[in-house]
Amino acid sequence: MTTTPARSVQLRYAARSEVSATALASDVRVALDGGRGTVGVRGRVKDPALFRDTLMAAAAILQSDLRYKGRDRTAYLAYLMKQGKKATAAIWEAQKAFLDKALDEDTKTSGALDPVLTVHPDEVSLEVFSRDESAYARVAFASDLFEGREAAHGTTFADLSPELIAQVDRLRPYAAVDLDAGVSVAGRAPGEDRPVSVPYTWLRGFLQVQSAATLPAVTCELQPVDLYNALFTLRTRKAKTSPRGLRFELVPGRAPRMIVEPWEIVLESHGPAFKGAPRVVRTFGRQRLLTLARVLPHAKRVRVQLRGPGLPVFWVIDLGKATLTAAMTGWTESSWASAASFDALMPHSAASEVELGALATRLSALLVERGPLGLSALSEAAGVKTEAVRAAMQLECLRGRAIFDVAREVYRPRALFTEAVDEQLIRYGSPREARAHRLLGTPEAPGAGEVKITKIHEIAGEGVEIHGQVTDLEARREFPPHFTMDLEGRVSDASCTCPTFRRSGLREGPCEHMIALRLAYARKRVEEDALRQTEEGRQLIRAETRTYVRRDESGAETVYRVSLDDRVVYVQWGARSATGWSGAAATAPVESRASSVRHQRIWFDTDREARDAYFRRLEDLASEGFVDADAASA
Repeated sequence: MTTTPARSVQLRYAARSEVSATALASDVRVALDGGRGTVGVRGRVKDPALFRDTLMAAAAILQSDLRYKGRDRTAYLAYLMKQGKKATAAIWEAQKAFLDKALDEDTKTSGALDPVLTVHPDEVSLEVFSRDESAYARVAFASDLFEGREAAHGTTFADLSPELIAQVDRLRPYAAVDLDAGVSVAGRAPGEDRPVSVPYTWLRGFLQVQSAATLPAVTCELQPVDLYNALFTLRTRKAKTSPRGLRFELVPGRAPRMIVEPWEIVLESHGPAFKGAPRVVRTFGRQRLLTLARVLPHAKRVRVQLRGPGLPVFWVIDLGKATLTAAMTGWTESSWASAASFDALMPHSAASEVELGALATRLSALLVERGPLGLSALSEAAGVKTEAVRAAMQLECLRGRAIFDVAREVYRPRALFTEAVDEQLIRYGSPREARAHRLLGTPEAPGAGEVKITKIHEIAGEGVEIHGQVTDLEARREFPPHFTMDLEGRVSDASCTCPTFRRSGLREGPCEHMIALRLAYARKRVEEDALRQTEEGRQLIRAETRTYVRRDESGAETVYRVSLDDRVVYVQWGARSATGWSGAAATAPVESRASSVRHQRIWFDTDREARDAYFRRLEDLASEGFVDADAASA
């Protein structure tokens, strides 16, 4: 049995967190880690209801766990044995599996850091990360929320126990609330020295979700009632079929629109008109949004930041004197399906690793000296190009020495530990993922093998089937991995001829050859999308199919599917309900589609003329308000 590399953290609490209450006043005392020096804040809370509900939302994200939990069948097995049933090997194996799973769950529950509290001159922030490594939240209380505020700036860990959360939930708005975080009081019950062994896999997810905040994003704004409509729809329905995404339709000059799959429920938003290029963005992990319900009564506005495929979606909720920033992902436990997403979170710069590390250290010192700074301000202060600053600050976020405040779009100093985290220790989620990257190599160094994508089979409405050929120079063999990935990024029907897969299949996770093929496919998609925007890249395209959609005032969709095949341009168009194309709630009979879908096939003398006509048709559709549905983020 292999052990997971972990970092040992010694937490020292001088007292236990508690809430002491009387009829007209409450005193919230939060214990902080005493090993981080003098850090704390105290003052009277001006808005107790806002303080209570924001903390409860953060606690809901901290305690959320959407991992599959098997049923406890030990009592039933004991009953069978008492009735004289034969105690077969299957019974003992089932009991052993249950105990192993229970012990594993206990290990994962205890192997997480306590919430991180940081006292800034202008705010007090609290960061939490869910147990299943799928959701991150940062709560920021403005300084003017507290009357008579006294603060000692710095970063430490807070004791936010379930007992304290239960007591905070009983706070009432009519009673005065005093916050005392990090100040020792005589007569209180003593705390404890608690060693915590934090797996680097958990730390990797915590730091890389923050690193994702530094990446460029598409931003749209919603009203609180729009978030309420989405939560109401999710709470009153349960999807039994895929896809289970929340799709954003962003059309310039119109308010954003949300579509709840698989029912294709259209939620028209009431926010300002979207500004930017038209696009459709599909996001997953929508059930995690239910943890935000507690702060809806205080919400002033909601901003949604959408990044690349598979990356976290950031929800920024303005609560007046507080801000809640939540990052929701579609995966749990940093699973291998997200390996390609995390690959995009590592800093990319033309500078060497040594130069990038030196720049990151210099920028971190600037933040400590001058306080929160935006990207352009940091670039101007350091005299370095913006992209180099972005890569360096992304590295600082991975080291745990800085954080990007998504709500205010500034970088802030925040030392997670007294010493920086070695980014090489969280670079890969597992030894197999490290070997997969070794096979692929880097632009600076060749890999220990070769990864080729031999076939990509797009399955309309279902996903994509990917075949590859991996040459492992160390093993001196070639392996033909392949897998099918659905619209939600989940992988099925995988196979490989390597000894790892032959021994255990997918029970121990995917082999390095599957991970390498998954990474190669993700990188290929990114390169093709970037190359497609250039004239040189368009000249290389000989066969392609794109789908464009437009929704009218009644909610009905018109779908155009335009295909290029050498010297032929083929066009199909019709209503979404009749076509049954990807994203539809149901597929109509063939006779219905034949009568309502129109077709056009055009032949050209040269492939260049066909290609020019193909892209001209796509540009005309975009100018008419159609949105490219193939650019949706999974």
